[in-house]
Amino acid sequence: MSVKVLIPTPLQKFTNDQATIECDASSIAQLIDALDSSCPGIKDRLCDDSGKPRRFLNFYVNSEDIRFLDNTETVLSDGDEVSIVPAVAGG
Repeated sequence: MSVKVLIPTPLQKFTNDQATIECDASSIAQLIDALDSSCPGIKDRLCDDSGKPRRFLNFYVNSEDIRFLDNTETVLSDGDEVSIVPAVAGG
């Protein structure tokens, strides 16, 4: 099942400067592993030592924040779009 992943600019050095990548995965957890297989080293930037998404990164599936779905167990369907969005802070 093919999922489109939107990669933020700071992580595009792992994707050969590609802003979008197609991956086969049925959950966010599988997607992260699939990304790391095709883009070695990206998982270390996406996840902490326990394997959970880093606090300063947000994952969205079709514009829905995975924190309000099933987190990394959020089910993906063919044609879904996953956005990885760095958190923005400031004042």
